[in-house]
Amino acid sequence: MNAFAQFSQLEGRKRAGDDAVCATPATCPLSRVKAGMAVRIRKLSAPPETMRRLREIGLGEDQVIRLLIRQTNLICLVCNARLALSSQLAQMIIVEPLAA
Repeated sequence: MNAFAQFSQLEGRKRAGDDAVCATPATCPLSRVKAGMAVRIRKLSAPPETMRRLREIGLGEDQVIRLLIRQTNLICLVCNARLALSSQLAQMIIVEPLAA
């Protein structure tokens, strides 16, 4: 199954307490991505100070990241560094899957 198919399957599922709505079928919050997937950040929908800090640590628009672990917190590989994000913060990061 390719990345777009996996992403689409996640698109159809809605977890309890997950009220995020995807802007388009090809984008979704990082918090809804399956572990192991590589994605590209398309939009940050956080307060200005939070967006500035995310960009400082490498989580800016068009950055490619890989979600390594998805549990209470999410662990992402960004520029060969592992970063832990809360699920609330991950909901503010809109991503699209990379072509397989």
